[in-house]
Amino acid sequence: MVEYKLGVMETKFADLIWDHEPISSGDLVKLCEQELGWKKSTTYTMLRRLCQRNIFKNQEGSVSSILSKQEFHALQSEKFIEETFDGSLPKFLAAFTTRKKLTDQEIDELEKLIRQNGR
Repeated sequence: MVEYKLGVMETKFADLIWDHEPISSGDLVKLCEQELGWKKSTTYTMLRRLCQRNIFKNQEGSVSSILSKQEFHALQSEKFIEETFDGSLPKFLAAFTTRKKLTDQEIDELEKLIRQNGR
């Protein structure tokens, strides 16, 4: 099973790729040196790790995503709800709204999503 959790540095690295893709692996090395202070070997180690997890791909020196940032976060959310609330979105919303009351606009948006994606 693919792991869809990222550490702090993995997240920063992934964001750089998502923000600049497609990007040549050489340009990614330069970007990581500028933004993260990484050496070439660190960049390639991290890239290999995230490619093995099927989040990104490096084909012929061009790095791009397999999962978009939105798809990745959706998978993270699904896994969190599955692990924490037995897969129950209503249980998640009940827990969420005990500390934060929803605005009328948020309720309208949720109702719209339910109608669009339900059944």
